[in-house]
Amino acid sequence: MPTDLPNERHVRPSGSLELDPGAEGIATDETPRLIASDRVEGTAVYDSEGEHLGTVHNFMVDKVSGQVAYAVLSFGGFLGLGESYHPLPWRSLRYSVELGGYVVDIDKDTLARAPTHGAGDDPFADPAFGGRLDDYYGGRRRVAA
Repeated sequence: MPTDLPNERHVRPSGSLELDPGAEGIATDETPRLIASDRVEGTAVYDSEGEHLGTVHNFMVDKVSGQVAYAVLSFGGFLGLGESYHPLPWRSLRYSVELGGYVVDIDKDTLARAPTHGAGDDPFADPAFGGRLDDYYGGRRRVAA
């Protein structure tokens, strides 16, 4: 997929796992286009006014498509106690270079009412949980009856 990133070049056939023969090594941290998952975890999340909401605890990847579906935001609590975890649709986050974190168009009150889970819970074990998230954030299309 073409981008405006500098020095982008096609080095192998699309879909190939062949390595770039001219590369200096394999990036394991961050490149202009890619970032390692452990660098995303812990990144600050802000509302549209720049107020700190929480941090990215982890993210959920769809096994079939390989796409990130949700960023799980760690919200509230103190020193890891009393935190709640709020999965946000990945598409709702945008990275701000100025803030050095992600920005969402969600305020603290809306986030506090969103579907949540506690430490050690596995809400995605319930197949309906993703639907509740989509309904809450307006991501699911409603089918007329």
